[in-house]
Amino acid sequence: MRVFLTLCFLLFLSSCAMTPIKPYKINGVSFVASRDSIKENNIKPIINVNANYAAIMPFGFIKNLEHPEIIHNTDRQWFGETRAGAKQYINELHKNNIKIMIKPQIWVWRGEFTGLIQMKSEENWKALEKTYSEFILEYAELAEEMNVEIFCIGTELERFIDNRPEYWFSLIKKIKTIYKGKLTYAANWNEFDRTPFWSKLDYIGIDAYFPVSQSKTPTLEECLKGWEKHKKEIISISKNNNKPILFTEYGYRSVDYSGKEPWKSDRTMNQVNLEAQTNTTQALYETFWKEDWFAGGFIWKWFNRHDEVGGEKNHMFTPQNKPVEALIKQNYSLK
Repeated sequence: MRVFLTLCFLLFLSSCAMTPIKPYKINGVSFVASRDSIKENNIKPIINVNANYAAIMPFGFIKNLEHPEIIHNTDRQWFGETRAGAKQYINELHKNNIKIMIKPQIWVWRGEFTGLIQMKSEENWKALEKTYSEFILEYAELAEEMNVEIFCIGTELERFIDNRPEYWFSLIKKIKTIYKGKLTYAANWNEFDRTPFWSKLDYIGIDAYFPVSQSKTPTLEECLKGWEKHKKEIISISKNNNKPILFTEYGYRSVDYSGKEPWKSDRTMNQVNLEAQTNTTQALYETFWKEDWFAGGFIWKWFNRHDEVGGEKNHMFTPQNKPVEALIKQNYSLK
């Protein structure tokens, strides 16, 4: 009898050894800052899609692409865009076992692309560095205070980094004296391959709006093929830096040609195409979520009033109340 039990135990161990253990994934949503505080009913839809992370996004504002002053944490902002709002959101999400990435962002007046922020003089570069440090270190302090799991040091600031790399290395050192958790930076999809400081961070963060199809309604097969070249480049950067990849943003609009230029939020693109959104999203999951070097990502974007947003007539990014929401739930449930 003892011999039989021993053999059974050895067989059990052998079968366990042969079963691959799926690495933990960051199954995140990009939680949009709003005018209001949040309650548990605002969090239930996040739990319902099996998300385990939320990106909290306080904002700073710049008048134009050449202006060095970042205005932030003022009573003129929406509650969710401020430090107090971010803190309240984090508290409520943590109560519900949702982990957090704080991802401070800049809004340029009229919505101009932050990657084009570039000063015209040394004086203004210095002024921008000073005000950006004040902005980002305030939220590094909040991240440490609230035991936040990941802190993102910036979002899509290509020219700022290209022109002032020494500043960014110095900033990372300052952040590490304040915040002891994991660090990333949200590089735009066409910027990540030359970001100079990946070795100093924990994740290679990418806002993953890579073009994957030219079709009006891209098929799953087209999108999978469209990812092949990009995936090779992403793997190369991951291996060269020995760091996992994190999609700090990913997602597609429910619109015609959703895989052609996925970064576009142009409201003149308004032909609803739910199939396009679903196929492009499924291809991304099939391409990345099974890979050991891939840490996970944050779907763009998730609003707190779930019952009032999205839907089958909506042509913007949110997956809420659309067929793709079920796909997210399924992918985020895989063990």
